[in-house]
Amino acid sequence: MELRDATIQELAVSMQSGAMTSKDLVEAFRQVIASDDGAFNAIAFPNPDAEMIADALDCERAEGRVRGPLHGVPILIKDNLNTGDTMMTSAGSLALDGSIAPADSHVVARLRNAGAVVLGKTNLSEWANFRSARPSSGWSSRGGQVRNAYALDRSPGGSSSGSAVATARGYCAGAVGTETDGSIVGPSAMNAVVGIKPTVGLVSRAGIIPIASSQDTAGPMARTVADAACILSAMVGTDPGDPATAETDVRAAADYTAFLDREALRGARIGVVRSYTGFHDRVDAVFEDALRALTDGGAKLTDGLSLVPRAELRPHEIIVLLTEFKVGLNAYLASLGPDAPIGSLADLIAFNETHAGRTMPYFGQELFIKAEATGGLQDRSYLDALATCHRLTREDGIDRVMHEHGLHALIAPTASAAWAIDWVNGDNNPGGSACLAAVAGYASVTVPMGNVSGLPVGISFFAGPWSEGTLIGLAHAFENIVQARIVPGAARNFLP
Repeated sequence: MELRDATIQELAVSMQSGAMTSKDLVEAFRQVIASDDGAFNAIAFPNPDAEMIADALDCERAEGRVRGPLHGVPILIKDNLNTGDTMMTSAGSLALDGSIAPADSHVVARLRNAGAVVLGKTNLSEWANFRSARPSSGWSSRGGQVRNAYALDRSPGGSSSGSAVATARGYCAGAVGTETDGSIVGPSAMNAVVGIKPTVGLVSRAGIIPIASSQDTAGPMARTVADAACILSAMVGTDPGDPATAETDVRAAADYTAFLDREALRGARIGVVRSYTGFHDRVDAVFEDALRALTDGGAKLTDGLSLVPRAELRPHEIIVLLTEFKVGLNAYLASLGPDAPIGSLADLIAFNETHAGRTMPYFGQELFIKAEATGGLQDRSYLDALATCHRLTREDGIDRVMHEHGLHALIAPTASAAWAIDWVNGDNNPGGSACLAAVAGYASVTVPMGNVSGLPVGISFFAGPWSEGTLIGLAHAFENIVQARIVPGAARNFLP
């Protein structure tokens, strides 16, 4: 077994046979990180309790108590999910450097209950890429710059940058990211891993540093669709602390690995969203190859579909994000207690201004300032913007075209190939399709579909709410046909 590319099932078999223990796996992944991550900076900090937790899980296994497929499996968590242990939860910000959460987030608690070993936390784009209008994805004032798993001078995508790179380079069996608009699927595609962005409400947001309640969700990132489905199954569940999950126990599947069907494409009706292509000719060429693979797999494609352009959607979306960010962040900061150094968005803005040389050496906090000026969740401009976002992406968008054409899913290229890291000008992102499912609050899955000059690109399958099972089946079948993921090589720059 090659540890850095091993599947969760292979790790489970290894532990069950006695060839390796969970503690062995923790130590082995630690060695991989120590030897490799100095170049990529994916890991924010290790969990000092990981070996002890693994040892306890090994004892449970020896006594015949196995919690499930994740029992003893090391995973990594993005550094904006609370962990009620000695690890901080900082969102990559110096303002929260050293902040210890009072308890696990619901997601982390579920993963621990399923037997997963939290190996550590991953670096991310500071505040999940919601501070400046021109950030460098993967950069944070606390953690520095994460680098693409395939080329050190290329962007890892954001904001779940470290989770994607760590998974791609084999530092863990899989990882957890979060998404508001593209932050799971974008870096997953740019680092040739699978990312599942669940329906908003399938996974609890409680204990996760927020951006926008109408779009935020956590989701799994893994090297295969099967592994991502396994991790998702453990994350899902109704949480009294998050009203959006009220329907989850009714709507969710008990086990998303049950949808792993290599023949799922046969007879599937899939719509090709052409209005989210055309941003890069070489990405389009890889996408055309993917369409032929889908047809070869038995899918029936409806081509030429058009949905709302990102440029039309964005002015409404930004009002929603700014308004919900202020409300959500203030509530999260208040949950840290009266002794927390930062108690509000206003405090955070002031901290950054006071420490600008360290917190804002390359780009500012204009989104924070705009968010602080918003008028709350009853403000008419916010309510109108939210209604417009949902109309454009739901009833006049994804729902409409799927109903009109009798489709099981829609597809489009997920994102561009990785652009050069540029701290002065920010991200040079020419396009992608993440916004449709993100703004609608619907499910999407990205899978590697090929590469442009050795830089990975992905394809997104998306549909209506609670469609994760269908999408997982289609993505798994596509993955097995194209087998597009290439194991990343030694650290190198893309350009000499």
